[in-house]
Amino acid sequence: MDRLLYGVAYYDEYMPYERLQQDIEMMKAAGINVVRIAESTWSTYEPQKGVFNFSSVDRVLDAMHEAGIRVIVGTPTYAVPAWLVKEYPDVLAETPRGRGKYGPRQIMDITHPAYLYYGERIIRKLLERVKDHPAVIGYQTDNETKHYHTAGPNVQLQFVKYLREKFGSLDEINRRFGLDYWSNRVDSWEDFPSVIGTINGSLGAEFAKFQRKLVTDFLAWQVGIVNEYKRPDQFVTQNFDFEWRGYSYGVQPDVDHFEAVRPFDVVAVDIYHPSQDQLTGAEISFCGDMARSMAGGGNYLVMETQAQGFPQWVPYPGQLRLQAFSHLASGANMVSYWHWHSIHNSFETYWKGLLSHDFEPNPVYREAQTIGRDFARLSDRLAGLRVRNRVAILVSNESLTALEWFPMPGGKIKYNDIVRRMYDALYKMNVGVDFIHPGSEDLERYKLIVVPALYAASDELLHRLNAYAAGGGRVVYTFKSGFADECLKVRMSVQPGIIGEACGIGYSLFVEPGGAAFKGEPFGVGRDEHGIESWMELIQPTTAEVLAYYDHPYWGGYAAITRNRYGEGIAYYIGCMAGEAVMAGLLEQAVKEAGLWGKDQELRFPLIVKSGVNRHGRVIRYVLNYSGEAAAFDYPHADAVELLSGRTVRTGERVTAEPWGVLILEEQQGKD
Repeated sequence: MDRLLYGVAYYDEYMPYERLQQDIEMMKAAGINVVRIAESTWSTYEPQKGVFNFSSVDRVLDAMHEAGIRVIVGTPTYAVPAWLVKEYPDVLAETPRGRGKYGPRQIMDITHPAYLYYGERIIRKLLERVKDHPAVIGYQTDNETKHYHTAGPNVQLQFVKYLREKFGSLDEINRRFGLDYWSNRVDSWEDFPSVIGTINGSLGAEFAKFQRKLVTDFLAWQVGIVNEYKRPDQFVTQNFDFEWRGYSYGVQPDVDHFEAVRPFDVVAVDIYHPSQDQLTGAEISFCGDMARSMAGGGNYLVMETQAQGFPQWVPYPGQLRLQAFSHLASGANMVSYWHWHSIHNSFETYWKGLLSHDFEPNPVYREAQTIGRDFARLSDRLAGLRVRNRVAILVSNESLTALEWFPMPGGKIKYNDIVRRMYDALYKMNVGVDFIHPGSEDLERYKLIVVPALYAASDELLHRLNAYAAGGGRVVYTFKSGFADECLKVRMSVQPGIIGEACGIGYSLFVEPGGAAFKGEPFGVGRDEHGIESWMELIQPTTAEVLAYYDHPYWGGYAAITRNRYGEGIAYYIGCMAGEAVMAGLLEQAVKEAGLWGKDQELRFPLIVKSGVNRHGRVIRYVLNYSGEAAAFDYPHADAVELLSGRTVRTGERVTAEPWGVLILEEQQGKD
């Protein structure tokens, strides 16, 4: 990207009256330089089978081009028209809960031949119309694509074919999945049953992996079509989302992001988060770090984020600015709001856009104007930020699925809760993080790798992690790591199996904690923060040093947290779901031992520090204050210019970050 993009989703088709020129004037006044259109309105563009009407697209493209506003065009395939469902009722996905009912979006079978045929046709008709328009800078394929739990007969047939190609024989499948249990064995391909009702976690997890592959294949198929029309100066992307818990929370269960992203020119995501008093920036950071990692360390686009959103999301004064620059701090080159205008009817009536239902300027819009001016003014200094971290978190879709099949006691702690507990601890101590996946090959570029709940993993991956530690790396494992192979078959050894060598431990017993806590005060954490949730592994050290024992009348002789020297490196193991304070204390020790504790780590949340190098070779350091109170600190780095104010900040100078404020410091050392 040659400059920062500041945008909105815009749907002229939803407007209650003609106001395109008024909207454009207000956009220009707010510094909006890109809009996203078209991905939601297949039925408007093809109201009847084979009858096309792109007049709304034409008028928006022409008007935006005249105004100097760029456009990203979406393929309108994530919600199907009524005529398609009437002619092909089984285009709606059959799921374990039955067949979907027409009305909501994202309820179709993405493998259905009719859906693919008519989907391709609407894509081609739209792209033929817009491909040469000078306003169009790129395309978004579909939107927030997932498999929608499609599991009908067509999908089952494809799954059997997939199994046959992957495993070769039924004997191998029966062996790897343990299908003799409860007479689930299959000895004829023709007899292979639907897996909708399977009780076998290995088979169920393999089907979930196959469903994720359906998404990867579907998106690659759309990219192939778009690439036939795309100009050299245009890009193709997809709006990826994350596990949803009322906001963006964790690793997406239904998409393998690191596989699905491969065909795209640019990575784009949507990021939603708590606001007002609950605004911490953790979700902005987590999703941004994931997007940047998906992009191989490159920049990404925030295709959607909130302006006002729900009543609990309406930002306090200053928060919209803080949020916008927080995205840039993780490496985003675009911030775009869902959406420009609030909708006056239907499902998302109360999901407000930048403008309220009256279309008049409001405090959020006026704050957006300041963001637009600063984005335009500072684009040359802030676009294309390069972020290089030395800490990585290894995430695994396979392990996420496994812990759905074999949940933690009580069912409250999920895979993403474990990931987020570790990520959030690092975030709050200002340790920058990348995400890696089981197929990542460049482990050695990191000095510390954090491995939450790697329940399902190949022998090869675990040996690579051992080799990484032996070569001088630091690894922090949690409970439920190394337990089963990639088919969820439990290893027939003292646990945690292969990684037990590097960790210097073993265990065979695991229990629910009940009222157990930690003995003493590990990592200086007070007794009131010693609680253990859901799970305890009763660890017996072989060569490991014990950092914490359980405080329990029967389990008190077992280790809870260990540290082991292995070759040139160190492996930690956390055998229980520790509370936030203990987890943070252990990670702080690991970061310090890895030689990664510096001046920024002396500042703590609510002051968040993120840094990178801009296109001029100068360090850019964002200081983000996630608090309604001002925060003062002694600036510890080389002399810098604070870009928002233009003033020079000297080494050691006392600096104040205003409530919900942002400082952007460009060090004066380096190139220009």
